[in-house]
Amino acid sequence: MMKYRDYLQKLIYTLINPIIKGMIKMGITPNMVTTIGFVGNVVAAFLFIHASQLTPISMGFSWLGWGGAILLFSGLFDMMDGQLARLGNMSTTFGAFWDSTLDRYSELFSLFGITLYLMTASGIWAGVITFLALVGSIMVSYVRARAEGLGIECKVGLMQRPERVVVTALAAIITGMTSNLWWLIGGMTLIAVLANITAFWRVAHCYKQLKDR
Repeated sequence: MMKYRDYLQKLIYTLINPIIKGMIKMGITPNMVTTIGFVGNVVAAFLFIHASQLTPISMGFSWLGWGGAILLFSGLFDMMDGQLARLGNMSTTFGAFWDSTLDRYSELFSLFGITLYLMTASGIWAGVITFLALVGSIMVSYVRARAEGLGIECKVGLMQRPERVVVTALAAIITGMTSNLWWLIGGMTLIAVLANITAFWRVAHCYKQLKDR
């Protein structure tokens, strides 16, 4: 899995590096890129919320699809800020802290919007599934942060942030295109299951590392 992710990451970096070099010449900083990505996630969340308020619910599908597209586009900024910091020699401790903080806010906003939409469109059970996806997403990041605070590298698991962003965005886009809510419900179910498995996988990894010490 990690080799696949590393290969895909290198491919994306090859595509975006010319853009990154242009940003460096323009004086754009990694913190600016991080903030733009966060704003995109907030916009996507507002589109999801707006879609939930339309009646009949079928009127909201196009807004849901556009929200997913913005979410996917904003996800690119998660990769661009780190690469910009590396290539432009602009890495700072605060930059890494700012990036992690806004990543958590981004997931909370976007998944809240989807939770509200699914509760309105399909009932409370679909909203509960999305809430579980939100819990798993936050806990994956939290366990890693606590592990790194203990000096343990903790990047194991199947559903890390890039995968969660792609699944969420594509599920919303396909739902908007097909007017079939089961795509979005299925995407949220996948994240709910795999993200929470990943969180406990990381707990087990940390337990083993600490026990070996």
